[in-house]
Amino acid sequence: MSTTIIKNIAWAVTWDGAGDNHVYEHGIDIAFDESGITHVGGDYTGAAGETIDGGNLMVMPGLIDIHSHPAGEPFYRGIREEHGVVEMYMSGLFERGCAYRPNPDAMAAAAAVAYCELLLSGVTSLADISPPYPGWLDHAVASGMRTWLAPGFASARWRLENRHQVLFDWDEAGGRQKMDAALGLIEEAQNHDCGRLSGMISPMQIDTCTADLLRDAYDAARERGLPFTTHASQSVNEFLIMIDRHGKTPLQYADDLGILGPSTTIAHGIFTDEHSWTQWHTKDDVALLAGRGASIAHCPTPFARYGHVLENFGRYRAAGVNIGMGTDTLPHNLIEEMRWAAILARVAGRDIRAASTADVFHAATIGGASALGRQDIGRLALGAKADLVLVDLAEPTMQPVRDPLRSLIYSAADRAVRDVFIDGRAVVKDRQVLTLDRTRALAELAEAQARMEADVPETDYAGRTSREISPLTLALRR
Repeated sequence: MSTTIIKNIAWAVTWDGAGDNHVYEHGIDIAFDESGITHVGGDYTGAAGETIDGGNLMVMPGLIDIHSHPAGEPFYRGIREEHGVVEMYMSGLFERGCAYRPNPDAMAAAAAVAYCELLLSGVTSLADISPPYPGWLDHAVASGMRTWLAPGFASARWRLENRHQVLFDWDEAGGRQKMDAALGLIEEAQNHDCGRLSGMISPMQIDTCTADLLRDAYDAARERGLPFTTHASQSVNEFLIMIDRHGKTPLQYADDLGILGPSTTIAHGIFTDEHSWTQWHTKDDVALLAGRGASIAHCPTPFARYGHVLENFGRYRAAGVNIGMGTDTLPHNLIEEMRWAAILARVAGRDIRAASTADVFHAATIGGASALGRQDIGRLALGAKADLVLVDLAEPTMQPVRDPLRSLIYSAADRAVRDVFIDGRAVVKDRQVLTLDRTRALAELAEAQARMEADVPETDYAGRTSREISPLTLALRR
């Protein structure tokens, strides 16, 4: 087993177990191999297969993305950034989900594009919530990432007949079959000899699943020791649908079902009974999350594009809610999500103290690890997994290097990520992904997007074209 040493690191983000927080260190060495991190501290004098000069680097733990849709979101580049429906409280979720149908045969290309973006932005652990598609498991292995496969399943699909009302096509037996298939795929992933795959039980949305399916999925997760996730409180429409069905908010309904617990991650947990857009009479939802030990997957970018914001990061954290970060849109760039999380928290809270850089970095590392039930990722410490990100301090947008995490999150983002290691193996080197063919995947995705758009008039309730649903930024003269 070959050891890699990073010598005399200019800035290292290490884990202080006593203080339960990340700290900066100067001039230390870090040694690691496939088994994990073997040295963090002063001069390392052991043998090394490779030595890296750390004099112009910040070394930090790999980032943890607990909510992503890699097989779907890349199809929508140029389509979804300004797509929203005013009659649905600005959200474009339902219209887009009904009108656009990505081809399953092209999902591997979309996932490859997203995986490359994730790796290049320093993500080493990923919860991949996707519909099962051909070759998914092999593709996740090839990426080199530490991946929790979360095959989505549900009892119903959304359906639209107009611009203001969400309808549901129910197929309870089909939902049960998809859950069984998801459990089979997760078992296959866990048995893979790469050692980097696990599973996450993912009934897709709280409004598209029956109570029995949600309860049984949660029980299956607990029996298998796996994390559990579902989308809830992600739109005003969903909030009102659940009030209409049950007289309770989505999170209160989830609590009644018994599916809120320490292994539960709620994506996205925005539209609670305290949110200014819901105006509900109770004020219990955030306290429920905290009291049950549940986490939220915070993905600020897609909601900010609609004009939505979590109210707010600092308030949830102060209440005791564990927060992890996700990339529920394109680009799949967790560093940019940290930036938006901090800034939007301050806007929503009207308080610069609502979220610090340390807070959002904690969410993208330790918060994610906690949501996944892991203590060996998201930190640079002895015995932790050798998932490391090497940030180039010579990158102009990192300079002057007074506080490198601030420079990374607010200025440089993925431009400064030079190398990434997962399980001690290089997956990004000199800003190039080593495990996947990004150029080929992008070409395949472009063709697949064109085919998807061509089919939109057949699937849209009003027979519109894609450009009628999501017009180009400027008029096309010729």
